[in-house]
Amino acid sequence: MNATADLGPDDLPENAGGRLAENIMHFGRVLRAAGLPVGPGAVIAAVRAVEAIGLANRTDFYWALHAVFVNRRTQRELFDQAFHIFWRNPQILERMMSLMLPQIDTGLDEDEDKAKQQVSPRVAEALAAGREDAAKRQEPEEEIELDAAMTWSAEERLRQKDFEKMTNEEIALARQAISRLRLPILELRTRRFRPDKQRARADMRATLKAALRTGGDIIPLKFRKQRTRHPPLIVLCDISGSMERYSRMLLHFLHAVTNDRDRVHTFLFGTRLTNVTRYLRYKDIDLALEKIADTVQDWSGGTRIGRCLHDFNNNWSRRVLGQGAMVLLITDGLDRDAGQGLAREMDRLHRSCRRLIWLNPLLRYEGFEPKSLGIRAILPHVDDFRPAHSLESLAQLAKILSEPGQRRHPGMSKWLEAAA
Repeated sequence: MNATADLGPDDLPENAGGRLAENIMHFGRVLRAAGLPVGPGAVIAAVRAVEAIGLANRTDFYWALHAVFVNRRTQRELFDQAFHIFWRNPQILERMMSLMLPQIDTGLDEDEDKAKQQVSPRVAEALAAGREDAAKRQEPEEEIELDAAMTWSAEERLRQKDFEKMTNEEIALARQAISRLRLPILELRTRRFRPDKQRARADMRATLKAALRTGGDIIPLKFRKQRTRHPPLIVLCDISGSMERYSRMLLHFLHAVTNDRDRVHTFLFGTRLTNVTRYLRYKDIDLALEKIADTVQDWSGGTRIGRCLHDFNNNWSRRVLGQGAMVLLITDGLDRDAGQGLAREMDRLHRSCRRLIWLNPLLRYEGFEPKSLGIRAILPHVDDFRPAHSLESLAQLAKILSEPGQRRHPGMSKWLEAAA
């Protein structure tokens, strides 16, 4: 499907009237730039919807566009902010009143209330894009020199910025940075041995085999040492509506980890459990995400953590949890079943792995407290509790996993006391 920018006013219905159809087309472009899946068909449907309800009431106009452009609950806030910023422009309102109707209910009080709310960075970026293009066409370009002394590095700000507050351009840069991340998990000693020249431990079997080759005249001593290998890494990632923005960014991180090392198994869960390991092994990240989108049926829905962990423990734990496996649980802990059966499944999962680390984006808030029943059920059965909302938090995770230490982090005591 072509982008909204490829649609011209001539492609809209002839009886759209005045320049309202053109304004709706520009509004569709803003929504698409903000991240909503708006195409030419949606713009034409929006014009026809406005023709059907008229412009006598601003509320009817709002819900007509809402019915066409919004397909998911997570898109409501972006649409609401874009609508009240775009359509409160006095020039646009003046055109609507002069070209279409002699009177119109503008609902200025509602606009003032919406203006007080914090605008999404994606909406602000999409609205500013058109203004910047117009300014470039009107004003000649001037060479500007900036003094970067005593200023923050853009890369440093990006590392500490919340994924939820990033613009589309920053998200693209963050994905490039994530693709370069590595997860140097500490290697563990196995029961197998390999030849060694350091003369630490004699290998009697290899020595006798070497002696047979020479007829016993010469007995060359052979030595060996224990093999080391990365433990399996198991990732259980929440893809519910409250985790959508973070889970999409973390999938890029998991793709980089899966292609960098062996024995990485990734499971996505919302209301059901889905194994997506085979798709994350594709070298092309776009192809991997496309395959995952076609496979996962419960994206941006509810969350049933206890039920999904029950399916994992019964069907997958014996296959993938072995040889000192480490488990990353990525979820905000908000459970639709209010933690029913969750403590039992978490206890079983914790006993089956070497170390269980919980990554929760809600830890980005300084005043976070474990009040949810789901969070209280999970906390006693994890070894570490970390945030996962920025590039900096992912870098800290890599550092933690590469350091030897106790199974349970000492900082867990405060969280256990708060959840008690």
